[in-house]
Amino acid sequence: MYATRDPGGPQKLDLYLPADLPAGRGPHPFILRIHGGAWRGGDKTQNLPAYLLEDGYAIASVEHRFTDVAPFPAQIQDVKAALRYLREHAGEYGLDPRRVAALGDSSGSHLACLVGLTGGVAALTDDPSSRTSDRVLAVVDFYAPSDLRAFPESWKASHPDLIDAVNRLVGGTLEEHPDVARAASPITYVNKASPPFLILQGGRDDIVAPVQSINLDRALRAAGVPSELVILPGAGHGGPEFWAPEQRAKIRAFLDRYLR
Repeated sequence: MYATRDPGGPQKLDLYLPADLPAGRGPHPFILRIHGGAWRGGDKTQNLPAYLLEDGYAIASVEHRFTDVAPFPAQIQDVKAALRYLREHAGEYGLDPRRVAALGDSSGSHLACLVGLTGGVAALTDDPSSRTSDRVLAVVDFYAPSDLRAFPESWKASHPDLIDAVNRLVGGTLEEHPDVARAASPITYVNKASPPFLILQGGRDDIVAPVQSINLDRALRAAGVPSELVILPGAGHGGPEFWAPEQRAKIRAFLDRYLR
């Protein structure tokens, strides 16, 4: 348990540590991993990138309050609280508090992007007085919604579940809460100090349109931030294509570049 919320109860994380590492290798760099589920469901055990344990990375898979308990910014506040908890207890768990990347899928990736892009933003932390850093060195983004203001009007009819999920996140309709929608959009916070990104997106994603990833990649590059966008032409919103050997190799190479 990394925090207790009222309402919301205890928030937990699962920590996975590499096995049989050579003696003297030292503390493990770790991945802060956030699951998907439209901010209102899902489980921290789903879609776990366990293959990264083989490369010496620890994985901290965290949960957060769902939108039936609290709207934004509760979700990102919880994720940042988990990150601070891991840093503050890094010595107990054999973690390197300096070498951290965020990784998520879908709504979890939206939160991973926010972690990467909002380090030091007091409005998005539950403890602005904390001296423990909430920054990460890199972000692996699997098909995240990057701009909640950019969902087209036509999707209200064709994607009612998605629009409902976004409305629940912002606490009402996007028209009623444009300021919250802006504050909850990762692309809002891109700047020259943002960490490097690896973005993986399905070309046939009918839930989070590819333009969401394309625009985030463009914004990062325009700010001078290293960003690599990988569009998988036949992939939808998730699926085995994202865990194929070629994509695993890209993720490993990206993490090794910025965390080793």
